[in-house]
Amino acid sequence: MKNIDRTHLNELMQRERQSFRERHPQSGKLFEDAKSSLLYGVPMNWMARWPGDYPLFVDRAEGARFWDVDGNEFVDFCLGDTGGMAGHAPKFAVDAVAAQSAKGITLMLPTEDAAWVGREMTRRFGLPYWQFALTATDANRFVIRWARSITGRTKIVVHNWCYHGTVDETIVNLDEQGRTVPRDGNVGAPVALDQTTRVVEINDLDGLEAALAQGDVAACLFEPVLTNIGIVLPEPGYHEAVRELCTKYGTLLVMDETHTISAGPGGCTQLWNLQPDFVTIGKTLGAGVPCAAYGLSAAIVERIYADPEYRNADGGGIGGTLAGNALSLAAMRATLGQVLTDAAFVRMIELGERFERGVQDVIASRELPWHVVRLGCRVEYLFRHAVARNGAEAAAGQDEQLDPFIHLYMLNRGVLITPFHNMALMSPATTSADVDRHAEVLGKAADELTGR
Repeated sequence: MKNIDRTHLNELMQRERQSFRERHPQSGKLFEDAKSSLLYGVPMNWMARWPGDYPLFVDRAEGARFWDVDGNEFVDFCLGDTGGMAGHAPKFAVDAVAAQSAKGITLMLPTEDAAWVGREMTRRFGLPYWQFALTATDANRFVIRWARSITGRTKIVVHNWCYHGTVDETIVNLDEQGRTVPRDGNVGAPVALDQTTRVVEINDLDGLEAALAQGDVAACLFEPVLTNIGIVLPEPGYHEAVRELCTKYGTLLVMDETHTISAGPGGCTQLWNLQPDFVTIGKTLGAGVPCAAYGLSAAIVERIYADPEYRNADGGGIGGTLAGNALSLAAMRATLGQVLTDAAFVRMIELGERFERGVQDVIASRELPWHVVRLGCRVEYLFRHAVARNGAEAAAGQDEQLDPFIHLYMLNRGVLITPFHNMALMSPATTSADVDRHAEVLGKAADELTGR
């Protein structure tokens, strides 16, 4: 395996930064102007973290491409970190949004689309009842509240290096002593997180049983596969054992499929026949229109209906004035019914396999100590040789020099991947040529890094 000369890497990075400035002068001007009215010069603070001297400002997007204000064209494998997984501005969804906008956007009353989407979500994920929100964060918050209400317990369990949006209880890690601690960068945590949360590693069944055996855990909130720290897959039998442990200790099981929908039309829940009590999902359901959903098992609904206090839900912390609005449901119906179809997933997963092979070929042919992992149409590569078994190992595989270099190198050659964890996602509009373009550019980057 070949090591990367870090001095050479730094020299290449400085060259790429200069190239970025030369290619994107208008974005630079807009960024400077935005600093007068926007915190950090961006509408959301994390947008300032993209490699380069400033973020790109986008002019327009269509399908699997976008164009910046300087006229540069990009193949988009980031796709809004799953929010644009349906492709940008798919016609079916755009037309549905336009038609519903003309008829009313938000009403605090149901439309016919809601029941259609509920039935489709049941077909895909198997859970018979559904509710809607505007973000997966809200869906997770609402489910945690339901779980605490149903069980009378206070704590939740999450995986180390999980990602569940901005849910307070989940911005945590395990420290070296096995304690629950706030994740670095956790801004203004409302309470000490060990009061609300226990953290276990994915694939650590002994650790999970120890966390549940104390009898105070309302729910395990898990991604079926870790995704935001690099893809970390469950070991064979892991999820079956998780289900058994949750049942044994009276803990409810929540699967957050927001990123793992890449596995197929019904995410990992359908693909692996998982048996959760709740499923949560957001981002991709409405082709970019803010929306989310959570599903409930029949047994959970029976327990909810048994409590007459459901009539106080409007002030009980579950729901929101805009949740389940007509526009979101119209977008979801069009996206699920005509864009992210079962047939579309077959092709997207085939492209994911092609993408994975392209990356693996680059790694093998250059003898690089890297690896690539795929979940359906989602692919990520990490700059360490061994495939991570848990979140801690995946975090240790992050490379603060190589990660931004690869992203910026790609960006300067018209290819966008998700920063921070080198993720690529296939959409219905992605082509084989797009996938091969990524492999070509990655190969060139590898050649420059290794001096070939």
